[in-house]
Amino acid sequence: MADAKETDGRDRLDDMMTNLARGRVALGLAALAAPGLTVKAMGMGGGADPGRDYMVRAFAAREIALGAGYLLSGDDSGRRLWARLGLAVDSLDLMSGAKTRPGLPLWVTAGAMGVAGGAAALGAAKVARDIMG
Repeated sequence: MADAKETDGRDRLDDMMTNLARGRVALGLAALAAPGLTVKAMGMGGGADPGRDYMVRAFAAREIALGAGYLLSGDDSGRRLWARLGLAVDSLDLMSGAKTRPGLPLWVTAGAMGVAGGAAALGAAKVARDIMG
């Protein structure tokens, strides 16, 4: 029988992953509904820009899909798959943030990379636990 600390640790990680998935869906819905406001809140510009709005909506669709996929997975194997996909996406977001750093204010890059890094770290913990057992 697992001790209470192991069981609680696993439950906390699962709870954090579920909350991350809910956050992805919420962020995605907000970005889909108001791409201009989303970009402005992130400090990446204002005003009308149809191309930028299209890209933000594509980001929104990705976030909704990742979050909903995790939440709607009916079993552990489905959640393992969605956790790995999320880890891959968040890791690529980190690399993209580092590559675009010279063109953005430091606080914008730090904020975006902080969010992506936190999500990647949580995903890595989930993936590691799934692999290690």
